[in-house]
Amino acid sequence: MTRFPEGPAASPGFLLWHVTLAWQRAVTAALQPLGLTHAQFVLLASAWWLSEQGEVPNQLRLARHAGTDVKMTSQIVRKLEEKKLLRREIDPADSRARRLRPTPAGRNLARRAIAAVESVDADFFGRHAPALTPLLQELADGR
Repeated sequence: MTRFPEGPAASPGFLLWHVTLAWQRAVTAALQPLGLTHAQFVLLASAWWLSEQGEVPNQLRLARHAGTDVKMTSQIVRKLEEKKLLRREIDPADSRARRLRPTPAGRNLARRAIAAVESVDADFFGRHAPALTPLLQELADGR
């Protein structure tokens, strides 16, 4: 039995799934000309943001900030390093850890990609953004 006798269209989770897929398609299309996947964008933009705030995060800090799996983060960070968008440096406080710094090319690409994704967000969420943002923040915080 379902709590939604009207069908899946009355289920917030099912609707969120469809909205998420539509938004992800739009973001993917915007990032494609920049040569980034959505996950690469999230991690590069997060590394850029943290560095702009004066941090030199390690991979665990980056994963926590981005909300990504640590193992996946490591794989994507390696790809971003291959693309010369991030540098991994040994953490002086822990030789097993790697600190992450966006390269000049990475900082430039992060800024361009953020502008592209913010444009998608503005188009996609439009006039609903002011009402949606506090709700999404509350849901993301687990309240």
